[in-house]
Amino acid sequence: MTRKLVEEDHVLLLSGSIGTPTNSAVWHYLNEKKVPQLFPGTGASKWNDPKGHPWTMGFFISYQAEGHIYAAYLLKNKPDAKIGVLYQNDDFGKDYLKGVVDGLGAKAASMITAKQSYETTDPTVDSQIIQLQAAGCDTLITIAIPKFGALAIRKVTEINWKPLHILNGIASSVGATLKPAGLENAKGIISDTSFKDPTDPQWVNDAGYKNWLAFMNKYYPDGDKTDNQTVYGYSIGETTARILKQCGDDLTRENVMRQATNLHNVQLPMVLPGVTLNSGATDFQLITQAQMRRFNGERYVPFGPVLSGAIS
Repeated sequence: MTRKLVEEDHVLLLSGSIGTPTNSAVWHYLNEKKVPQLFPGTGASKWNDPKGHPWTMGFFISYQAEGHIYAAYLLKNKPDAKIGVLYQNDDFGKDYLKGVVDGLGAKAASMITAKQSYETTDPTVDSQIIQLQAAGCDTLITIAIPKFGALAIRKVTEINWKPLHILNGIASSVGATLKPAGLENAKGIISDTSFKDPTDPQWVNDAGYKNWLAFMNKYYPDGDKTDNQTVYGYSIGETTARILKQCGDDLTRENVMRQATNLHNVQLPMVLPGVTLNSGATDFQLITQAQMRRFNGERYVPFGPVLSGAIS
């Protein structure tokens, strides 16, 4: 389908394509064809490669950077944690895991008690959760897509395990993960985000939230307004529109990339205050900041400052 878009439809650019394996499959092709591959719907660290892949630009905080943030939180707040990691057995899961391990540094070997992976074709993650509990873990880091995040939360509750549960950002959506898992089962879960949570009442009178809500009501009235995915899509759309406006009448692929690498302290409507988008010729990672948050059974409550998970 990507080949059709490029070779038959002659698109100017691609924006917001979903998934690490799917974007990886066309990564080299789009760079060979010199077609902008903007803002993949994935936080893989590989998208920040201006020298090797100058036509691809990341958007979300990278999975490794998120892993650093979770590691820093544990080192400060639970330095004696016995960590069990559940992760997806592909580039997505391994990227996050590397961030956690690197973030823990010298303490990784002593703090990570057990690791269990799953395949996206697995019907459940029941056995993995049971094995992590049996290993004596008192902290669970779940690195999953929403479906498997929900399955993990349900199983943790079913076996009456009470770990400190850290859930990766991709799987933290109230609508896509926590509701299917059961909101009460998700109580106490810690995650992070760079975006305003549409279920958080603090944003009801916020101008950015109102803009997003008006957009949803007009263009996607059947969309789930509790699902962060709709916030992500809107934010990618906002950034793409900004770049096209900056291009003016020079709508060439080369100028698209020039403008994409010329973003400075951009504040999007549905991005958290203090989180800004920046890019340059040697930096293709737009978002590098996030804030921790804890689910109280009804909504996430943010805590602490906006943190940088930037990796060198």
